[in-house]
Amino acid sequence: DISDVGHKYHLELVLEDVLDKDSTVNCTAEVLYHLANKNIAPDVQFTIEGELKNTDEADNMFYNRIRSLEKELVAENIPDSHGNVSPEMEPIHLLAWVASGYVIWQNSTENTKFQLAQIKHVKQVKRSDEYLEFDYMILLHEMVSQEIIPWQMTVLWHPQHGVQVTQ
Repeated sequence: DISDVGHKYHLELVLEDVLDKDSTVNCTAEVLYHLANKNIAPDVQFTIEGELKNTDEADNMFYNRIRSLEKELVAENIPDSHGNVSPEMEPIHLLAWVASGYVIWQNSTENTKFQLAQIKHVKQVKRSDEYLEFDYMILLHEMVSQEIIPWQMTVLWHPQHGVQVTQ
């Protein structure tokens, strides 16, 4: 407890590479939840010991595949009702997972535990620059209250510049 500021947590954890389950790195983090303003995202400072698998090749393959589509990508219900994600939709799912992490961080309190449940709908937006843009309607599962919360987010992505949640 930090008087009149908030609650600070020191964490030590192991991160598992989502693409290579055998690859892990140690991580330490400090998370500060503010008392005064519940609308402020928690402050997070972290260090990672080691590196996760390089995804440049897979990122570039996905980027080139999406850029070469004749029509913008549209998809629904990822994963499906049985929890399956088709191989061609896995990058779309991973992109939503990363972007939803930003949404979760921005909207977290000490009393919430959000998790991406499903992409209800995703639609690629045509752009004139090099970025890929996707409008997602996702479902977040709030584990404490058991609510399923629909959330719209707009995501920009480029393999050299990373993920950006613009809305």
